[in-house]
Amino acid sequence: HNLPVDPTPSTLSFYITYMSHHIQPHSVEAYLSGIINQLEPHFPHVRQSQNSLLVKWTLQGALCLLGHLVSQKEPLRWDDLLHVLNGLPQPMTHDDLLWVTQLHCVFYGLLHLGELVAPDEIALQDFTKFSMWASVHVSDGDFTFLLQCEKADTQYEGNRVIIQHSAASSDPWPLFTQYLASHDQKYPLHSFLWIHKDGHHPTHSWFIRKLKSFFSNDISGHSMRAGGATSLAAAGVSPDHI
Repeated sequence: HNLPVDPTPSTLSFYITYMSHHIQPHSVEAYLSGIINQLEPHFPHVRQSQNSLLVKWTLQGALCLLGHLVSQKEPLRWDDLLHVLNGLPQPMTHDDLLWVTQLHCVFYGLLHLGELVAPDEIALQDFTKFSMWASVHVSDGDFTFLLQCEKADTQYEGNRVIIQHSAASSDPWPLFTQYLASHDQKYPLHSFLWIHKDGHHPTHSWFIRKLKSFFSNDISGHSMRAGGATSLAAAGVSPDHI
């Protein structure tokens, strides 16, 4: 395109305009910052070009013309948990117990859904990250299990999840103990904690399908963790303890 190698404000502006037609302008802004960091040792004045009015106006225009509103999902609430419990057929099947127990564990434990379910793509499934039955400990006041180690866990110790009895009607403790009893009855020698009635590990798409049978698209896989944090804040728990 016969553009100069020197990263002038015009060159950066052309880059923003071109990329904003292919990806979100917010992402273009992040990419541009990374490019500037790489170019600065070779072009010391590139930071001035980035801060020029032309570049700022181009970014602002791209955000206005090509940006999309962020679609935020609603957090799950205690009432929603009761809605699920009242909507499940009684007595619950093993898979219903599995799903509703995981739902409550993600909510009360402030967990990521991906920490309890497996990816849908078999190539991405890592059995070393599945929670083990042997890591479970149940007491009168709480239950615990171990999240297996991740790449960020340099000590390879995993993270122990502790979920306490709740005074709310949607208490996770009895659900977890009922699920454990069903697990041990069907597969007393199975090493994984979370398993279907057919012995397979639950997947992300299976969990979301069950979730959508109770809620609209405003509720997603992130809603449980967000709802648990919101409920703790509403109960007066300080942010440094959430």
